[in-house]
Amino acid sequence: MKQVNIHEAKTHLSELIAAAEAGEEIVIARANQPAVKLVAVGGRPGASAFGCMKGTIRFVGDVVSPLGESWDADA
Repeated sequence: MKQVNIHEAKTHLSELIAAAEAGEEIVIARANQPAVKLVAVGGRPGASAFGCMKGTIRFVGDVVSPLGESWDADA
């Protein structure tokens, strides 16, 4: 865990944000006393949740065919 003072955090904010997005935790200190922790909120920026399961689900057989008369909807 990296610790920086407020002045350094203001000067290098974009680099600190990039480091937090990469998984690093950064502590911002005031007068050498830890004040806040900078961590990433979620996934990578620009990453989409859509398609995250691509290739993990497979359908076997004909999934669009009717169920037939043997299937009872009331059961």
